[in-house]
Amino acid sequence: MSLKAGIVGLPNVGKSTLFNAITNSHVLAENYPFATIDPNSGVVVVPDERLDYLCSKYNPKKKVNATFEFYDIAGLVKGASKGEGLGNQFLAAIRECDAIVEVVRCFENANVVRYNDDPVNPKNDIDVINLELSMSDLESVNNRIGKQESKARITKDKVALYEMPILLALKETLEQGIPARLTKGLSQEQMDYARKNFFLLTLKPILYVANVAEDDYGDLPNCANYQAVKEIADKENAVCIPLSCEIEYEISQLSSPEEKQEFLETLGVKESGLDRLVKASYKLLNLSTFLTCGVDECRAWTFHNGMLAPQCAGIIHTDFEKGFIKAEVYPFEEFKKVGDSLTSDTFIGNGSVGDRIEQMIREAGKIRSEGKEYAMKDGDVVFFRFNVTKK
Repeated sequence: MSLKAGIVGLPNVGKSTLFNAITNSHVLAENYPFATIDPNSGVVVVPDERLDYLCSKYNPKKKVNATFEFYDIAGLVKGASKGEGLGNQFLAAIRECDAIVEVVRCFENANVVRYNDDPVNPKNDIDVINLELSMSDLESVNNRIGKQESKARITKDKVALYEMPILLALKETLEQGIPARLTKGLSQEQMDYARKNFFLLTLKPILYVANVAEDDYGDLPNCANYQAVKEIADKENAVCIPLSCEIEYEISQLSSPEEKQEFLETLGVKESGLDRLVKASYKLLNLSTFLTCGVDECRAWTFHNGMLAPQCAGIIHTDFEKGFIKAEVYPFEEFKKVGDSLTSDTFIGNGSVGDRIEQMIREAGKIRSEGKEYAMKDGDVVFFRFNVTKK
């Protein structure tokens, strides 16, 4: 399941530094606008303590985390919707992404130039991005209205009749420079239809990253710039992740997990901002994880919430879905509860500790047999039974 989030923002807010830290790569990160013209992409693993725990018990030959793709998209500028600053290329790149991660500058640094030489102003920066994306969407909406209006009026086309009220409501919102996702008066069904059919930039789910200075990282309640971003995110019912892109990049360069953990402890935090960002981006797209495990491989698989067991089986292999019989399922929490109860005196036999744990779960009658209508849940540990007749 290939899904990606585009990292956007104004020039010199820390996008490429963040991307470098996320992917532990070395994308050009120069101190001038348009240092990144073509989007740089990187696939990152989604941290999962459940998978780590399974691996600690199975000691598999192979461990495979769920993955997520990030795109570093060049800085937008005022007038991008009209082609300013290579705006058309940037907007097209955003359109290819499933979600938007907007980096907002919250740090003061005279050595890092502002795109307009004004003082740091997170609200203004967000307004600029929203306006440019909204104006681009307004053009798309007006074009669609032009096509559907006559169909609705003259031929009474059912699709056009359904779409016109939605399009007009979106137009009214976008004309004010307000993102389409904040449109009022439309039902959830209408908003879902718009997302699926209109491909608007401002209907994409969004996550804000407040890029704060190192000195502010441990005192966020008193960081006015961060609080300004958080207030906007709260009003939109969006997520705001505070982090220091420079610190995260430094952490990404450390060679061992122990060094990284020690660094985090000196900052007084348990989890890196990047891990929080990756997890939040994953959830932003309504994604969850099911797990498969054994001595050969322990793997986390990505699925959309609401998918049924046969569909999830098809993520592993199409034959699994075609010949689906049943899914043998238990929650990860059951595995951990039994695993934590084991002592050195527990009989393991010839198999792995993980095999013994699963055997104990089965003997306790905690493994369920689920059919085709079962909706998979986050953290399900599953074994799919299937049969495909060869022709």
